[in-house]
Amino acid sequence: MATTGKRASSLRDNVDVEALVALASALVAVPTENPPGNEKEVAGLLRDALAPWDPSWSEVEPSPGRLSLLARVAGDGTGAAKRRTLVVNGHTDVVPAVPERWSHPPFSPSVIGGRLYGRGSADMKGGVAAAICALDVLRACGSGPVCDLVFQFVADEERGGSLGTRALWEAGLLEGDACLVPEPTSLSVSVAERGLLQGQVVVKGRPGHGSRPREGVSALEGAARVTLALHAADFGDPEHPLLGRPTANVGTLHGGTVVNVVAERAVVGFDRRLLPGTSLEEAVGSVRQRLQDAGVTDVDYEVEVDDFGEGSEMEAGHPFAALVRRCVARATGKEPPTIGMTFTTDARFLRNQAGIPAVVCGPGSIAQAHGVDEWVEVGQLVDAAAAYAELYRSFT
Repeated sequence: MATTGKRASSLRDNVDVEALVALASALVAVPTENPPGNEKEVAGLLRDALAPWDPSWSEVEPSPGRLSLLARVAGDGTGAAKRRTLVVNGHTDVVPAVPERWSHPPFSPSVIGGRLYGRGSADMKGGVAAAICALDVLRACGSGPVCDLVFQFVADEERGGSLGTRALWEAGLLEGDACLVPEPTSLSVSVAERGLLQGQVVVKGRPGHGSRPREGVSALEGAARVTLALHAADFGDPEHPLLGRPTANVGTLHGGTVVNVVAERAVVGFDRRLLPGTSLEEAVGSVRQRLQDAGVTDVDYEVEVDDFGEGSEMEAGHPFAALVRRCVARATGKEPPTIGMTFTTDARFLRNQAGIPAVVCGPGSIAQAHGVDEWVEVGQLVDAAAAYAELYRSFT
């Protein structure tokens, strides 16, 4: 990886590491597992962290406890009418943890060997903390952001965003000139991500006596054929330069009632990842076509959709993406790679619905997200805070 020479030490050296780790730890300590979410419980911490910057606040709470908190911080640049607006979108919900499987209690954050452990440390409360503390880095340098900043601390990202960023869009609150999403990318700059189709293939059979199985029609037998046809299959998709080829995973299989009755019903749960530009109709059609191509034509089934999220992308050479790369390089001394992500984030709402260029770039590795003993390197939190501070003072 190419280097860019000496780091912008005036920024990185002004990161208050103790305060940064304290804020990230405080956020992690609030168990906003989704489900049920209850993101409202972390709102007080976020308000206190940004209070020195006297932001204007607004809230969206489409369901009790499912709070998204917005904070607008005025920039120090030109007059308000001319200042650009940078959105920082970060989710405050986390996936559930099973404490007995963890070496470090998931909601009792601890720093060991230069790593902050805890559920959400990487995905993505560490990134949220770094984005907030970046303002303090600028203040320590005797300056402030040149742009207006809108922090969107959103609910429900882990379950598709309908109660979070989508709700902001529906309320007309997704506005800005560009967006930073500090999801874990190891500070690589992501400009593309796959979409998803999650659903079920419901297979219907005809019950019969277990001693005479061929006199019935086994839904489980049909479900097995569906599973073999879909799981890790080649759907004939083109290869995307950053996203590769889409995938399909069969993650659940349920069916039957008792062992001595031919199964009347079975349900195959699948997760299909998609390229940008694929519509819901096309995604469902691809599942049906794959089953047909695999010879699953004599099985009685229906495809039911649980969740759909569009893929999204922006030009890798977009000026905002280039600016984020420069800011990361200034903070770390290394030019970050431009990547695509196989998973889906709330950046899609900014890119697709709001038409706002959105870059995903944050501390921590996606390999740690959702896993046991989740962690983020403290050094990378520091790098992120410095990079974001550089971005705040450069977005003119």
